[in-house]
Amino acid sequence: MTGRAMDPLPAAAVGAAAEAEADEEEDPPAADQLTPQAIEPQAIVQQAAAPSRMQMPQGNPLLLSHTLQELLARDTVQVELIPEKKGLFLKHVEYEVSSQRFKSSVYRRYNDFVVFQEMLLHKFPYRMVPALPPKRMLGADREFIEARRRALKRFVNLVARHPLFSEDVVLKLFLSFSGSDVQNKLKESAQCVGDEFMNCKLATRAKDFLPADIQAQFAISRELIRNIYNSFHKLRDRAERIASRAIDNAADLLIFGKELSAIGSDTTPLPSWAALNSSTWGSLKQALKGLSVEFALLADKAAQQGKQEENDVVEKLNLFLDLLQSYKDLCERHEKGVLHKHQRALHKYSLMKRQMMSAAAQNREPESVEQLESRIVEQENAIQTMELRNYFSLYCLHQETQLIHVYLPLTSHILRAFVNSQIQGHKEMSKVWNDLRPKLSCLFAGPHSALTPPCSPPEDGLCPH
Repeated sequence: MTGRAMDPLPAAAVGAAAEAEADEEEDPPAADQLTPQAIEPQAIVQQAAAPSRMQMPQGNPLLLSHTLQELLARDTVQVELIPEKKGLFLKHVEYEVSSQRFKSSVYRRYNDFVVFQEMLLHKFPYRMVPALPPKRMLGADREFIEARRRALKRFVNLVARHPLFSEDVVLKLFLSFSGSDVQNKLKESAQCVGDEFMNCKLATRAKDFLPADIQAQFAISRELIRNIYNSFHKLRDRAERIASRAIDNAADLLIFGKELSAIGSDTTPLPSWAALNSSTWGSLKQALKGLSVEFALLADKAAQQGKQEENDVVEKLNLFLDLLQSYKDLCERHEKGVLHKHQRALHKYSLMKRQMMSAAAQNREPESVEQLESRIVEQENAIQTMELRNYFSLYCLHQETQLIHVYLPLTSHILRAFVNSQIQGHKEMSKVWNDLRPKLSCLFAGPHSALTPPCSPPEDGLCPH
């Protein structure tokens, strides 16, 4: 990856910004856990200290030039369940996480994913960090565990394909470090550097690259993404129902065939008054028993279609929804985080100015006035830093909005997979139904055991006698 967007600030600027924020900044996620520790191994330190960089086209660094194919090709990560292991008191679930890019396979627990996400939020508070599925609750069943596995897989793939996250040492550690203390390694890698604002050369000049109507664009983009999310949420729900119906249909067809087989296998003797029809009943039972094979095949085809649509349609819709949700979460962090802190800093500055004016009017001691002046200067620096962070947050939001639009063509892939699944499924089941149809003639025996084909029902559905 090349470009200038993530080069580090000069040390003096970093120190000044850190001091200016000391009074107003709240601790970012997991920052309270990040205390000075032992020095990293040299290779890790070099990678952690290296600036993260994003590919930029010539010209405005705000604009991205990625395609969906490029993002998807960055990595494909598999997350598979490992059989539960019993601890002293509770069983825990482990996952095998395999990366094509790093050619690695490591074992991770849910809490490892939690620390990984916390470090991403600490280093990239102005980027789309996907949410994690809920922690295991008491009485969690296999369905819950499988749903969480799928969600963790979506999470790590979205992270591994993000332009910034994919080049960060935190991701490499999570996907390739095979030691037992991966959580400590992740935390240590984040101690050596500040967040993206502190390490981006363009952070203090982000305003220069933003359009004049950035606030209006932000509001429009947020409303658009909200509408897209709501619509695709409904599509996902319908796709789930369609796939579920296919699986339910498979179960019904299988039971239907088993019942036919049960009838054909019935050994109850015929009563004497039905002895004249013994050959008819015997032929019917034999034919019904044979039909169970076709119904089992129909059930298999329906189940395959349902599973395929779960994987190729529902799961990809969930991936897209996870991405959209991470954008919505980012917008909330912008409003409740940097923007809110900026407003608080301005309010505090206003109070200090009033105190200064009051002190001057009351002719207070010079030392008291000097202290107020010093505090006002510090607050002015804090406000300036907040303004810089606010513009940098909008800068990042603009780029993350572009990434959302890069992912939009994924919807055509999803629809194509859905259409192809329906075509293939109906085609395969139609063939089995057509193969079954000639066998139905064995179910109808006429006088003197002569076989007669079934009649085609008229429009009213009743067969004439």
